[in-house]
Amino acid sequence: MSTVKVVAVASGKGGVGKTNVSVNLAWQLARAGKKVLLLDADLGLANVDILLNLKPKRNLSDVIDGNCSLKDILLEAPGGFTVIPAASGKKSMADMANTQHAGIVMALSELDQDFDVMIVDTAAGISDSVVTFSRASHHVTVVCSDEPTSMADAYALIKVLNKDAGITRFQVLRNRVNSETQARAGFNRLAETASRFLNIQLNYAGYIPDDACVSKAVGKQQCVSQAFPSSPAAKGFKRFADTVTAWPTPAQPGGHVEFFVDRMSG
Repeated sequence: MSTVKVVAVASGKGGVGKTNVSVNLAWQLARAGKKVLLLDADLGLANVDILLNLKPKRNLSDVIDGNCSLKDILLEAPGGFTVIPAASGKKSMADMANTQHAGIVMALSELDQDFDVMIVDTAAGISDSVVTFSRASHHVTVVCSDEPTSMADAYALIKVLNKDAGITRFQVLRNRVNSETQARAGFNRLAETASRFLNIQLNYAGYIPDDACVSKAVGKQQCVSQAFPSSPAAKGFKRFADTVTAWPTPAQPGGHVEFFVDRMSG
């Protein structure tokens, strides 16, 4: 049996649409017949459940506190994928120690369901949890818009993950841009800076067009792929899902938490 493909979705700053990317990627992959697990790893400011209008009775904080096991909090989302909800507005979750992050990773390894893809929606920025979850993933996708602050923060995130987690390969998804030309131009600027100062490989993962349907879908508490399947953004997410599907799943577990991916595959 092949190993589950683990994709971390990260961003240097908040507000660039990272969670929207994670949710729509999960929806599109599930629609394509993949068994998908979406982990809300923005531990203290979780919002995957809000975006999907889910009402979890328990979440990761209950698992951390020892009140239940991870399988007790799994939720089925519209679109046919599985969500692990985190806590919102709980400072203790945001301030967890690295050993506790590793505890979550270990708990994940005990799930007995068989998933094809696991998407990890990390916190925005460069916190310890982002480093831990990115290190445990096969592929790290950095989401950035065209705002100069977003580009600068994306570079800062890549630098930290390279120095602190030893990650040398990143996928870059350009979000809320107007065209392929604009998307590639921004990627090329980022790649040029990275190649000058860091020994890493950046790959262009595509772009999601700027589309008013995304905020309309958020207002409905649906992902745009579900609410407006023929919208430019939904088509962009479909292209991105196809790209993710084509990424290799390493024969051997990746990351430094070997058993994590190994045992996820049963």
